[in-house]
Amino acid sequence: IYFGIITLVVLATSGFLISSTIYLNTVSSSGGPVHWHAAFEVWNCGTQMELKDPVGALSNKIGTPTLHEHNDKRIHLEGVVVEPKDASLGRFFGVLGGELTASSLILPTNEGPVTMTSGNTCNNYPAELQIFAYQTTEDNYYTLKKLDDPASFIIAPHSNVPPGDCIIVEFDTPKSTTDKMCQSYQVALQIGKLKGARNGN
Repeated sequence: IYFGIITLVVLATSGFLISSTIYLNTVSSSGGPVHWHAAFEVWNCGTQMELKDPVGALSNKIGTPTLHEHNDKRIHLEGVVVEPKDASLGRFFGVLGGELTASSLILPTNEGPVTMTSGNTCNNYPAELQIFAYQTTEDNYYTLKKLDDPASFIIAPHSNVPPGDCIIVEFDTPKSTTDKMCQSYQVALQIGKLKGARNGN
């Protein structure tokens, strides 16, 4: 009797896990587990910012098991993307303990949260939160655009960077473009993996 009960519990649990996994993979926007990356940098009045470090001897990331950062200035998306917004910049900064809107960013750091809000100043000059995205084309050029709605921006579905995105966050005086670029994109240009800018971007 006891063996039968144990067997039933194990089979029921296994059946539930298997069926729920199959269902989740079927209804997810990604069609199953993914492993995507994007590089990012955050600059506050010309100073590059660092996210807070993982806490605990057994922890090597901040965020969630699916969406996190390993103290390497990379967005890691590892798992099932149920809805497209699960791969957005807004969701990423949210799971880190911060918040991203169209006009402000709360960034968790080792010294506490740092808030960057459009309308405040940098070095006594009016400043704005501005976010730029480098993306790779199919023929290995890159494009650069300023994001109008950064919180809703969905990272590209790539494991390597590039072709994964490079996100530059700047709180600075208003500008139409940026002179910052993620190291992975710089290296790709140096070794010829990227051919250069598309359409003069």
